[in-house]
Amino acid sequence: MSFADSKEQKDYQKFAKDREPSRPVVRNCIIAFFVGGIICVFGQLLMEMYQHWFGMSEEDAGSPTVATLILISVLLTGFGVYDKIAQWAGAGTGVPVTGFANAMSSAAIEHRSEGLVLGVGGNMFKLAGSVIVFGTVAAFFIALIYLIFGIEVKHT
Repeated sequence: MSFADSKEQKDYQKFAKDREPSRPVVRNCIIAFFVGGIICVFGQLLMEMYQHWFGMSEEDAGSPTVATLILISVLLTGFGVYDKIAQWAGAGTGVPVTGFANAMSSAAIEHRSEGLVLGVGGNMFKLAGSVIVFGTVAAFFIALIYLIFGIEVKHT
């Protein structure tokens, strides 16, 4: 690559950047905040429903609440609705557990033509593997901090 090519490339990048529309960052953050909050409020309502209708304790109602949110997310992903919501709401749909369920199920749907093991399983768990590794490493460092500073965890 010659000097002229490099200069032309930089000039073109500057030209393209100058004409790129600005992103409404504040608006996107507000929408993401409210959509993520709505998902969490819906999860809280589900939890209250499990406690009230089925007589579960707060601790016992947590698992079926998360399972229900995951099921709804997977169904919406399968019907193509979740991606449209996520395109509009941004990170608000990606942060709760529904975002992880969407990522897993969309990977499975996208690679189903490659077979169950190598297609669905292999590509679906690429994402899950990185999440599990991050969680394990983060838990290790948090436990290390607790150990160094002598913080005791009280179990009820």
